[in-house]
Amino acid sequence: MKKEDIIIAPSILAGDFGHLADESKRIEQSGADHIHIDIMDGHFVPNLTLGPKAVAAINRSTDMFLDVHIMVYNPYDYIERLVEAGADRITFHFEATEEVEETLSYIRKCNVKAGLAFCPETSETMVTSYLDKCDLILLMTVNPGFGGQKFIEPVLQKIKFTRDAINKRKITPRIPSGNNKSSIFPIQVDGGIDAETAKKCLEIGANDLVTGTYLFKAPSMPEAIKSLRDCL
Repeated sequence: MKKEDIIIAPSILAGDFGHLADESKRIEQSGADHIHIDIMDGHFVPNLTLGPKAVAAINRSTDMFLDVHIMVYNPYDYIERLVEAGADRITFHFEATEEVEETLSYIRKCNVKAGLAFCPETSETMVTSYLDKCDLILLMTVNPGFGGQKFIEPVLQKIKFTRDAINKRKITPRIPSGNNKSSIFPIQVDGGIDAETAKKCLEIGANDLVTGTYLFKAPSMPEAIKSLRDCL
């Protein structure tokens, strides 16, 4: 993996919800690649956060790639509203629906990228069936629902398993991801990501880093982002 394959996606969940436009600009000016937006329904995970209207507000304030991660049951029902709001990629959870392939296909038909997320307790063997049907695999490195949690170390073996499967099957992105710099199929990690855990993830095959607390609480977001890029 090359440094230009690394994607940094600050999670606006860790920002100030009362100033989404300002936080979006802050991310844009920091040298990040994407804005990661978490949407939760209070049922699939025990938390409520942003919705399609917030995605639209963020979209009006920036031209950045909007990476929308929905932690909701019945994800199919959210797709049209999120596409209309400006989502560039919609990632939903394998555990949230029995219609995984149908949902992935519909997202792609809407001309946005389709991501598939897996909770830490889900076996990595479930990933391989969908590698040629999606544009990103998200391996949660905390239990989804709240920011600021501790990184779950056993997920590292799932990252390696997934990258090995991608390489073995020679799966590449349909088109380069977001900022058009990465040429490898993206494995995203989300939760407890800082310079130390990012290094562990990058070394075994992840290349798309979602991080909230580490970046938003840093004295300098640009310097914190640089520290992640310099991990490799």
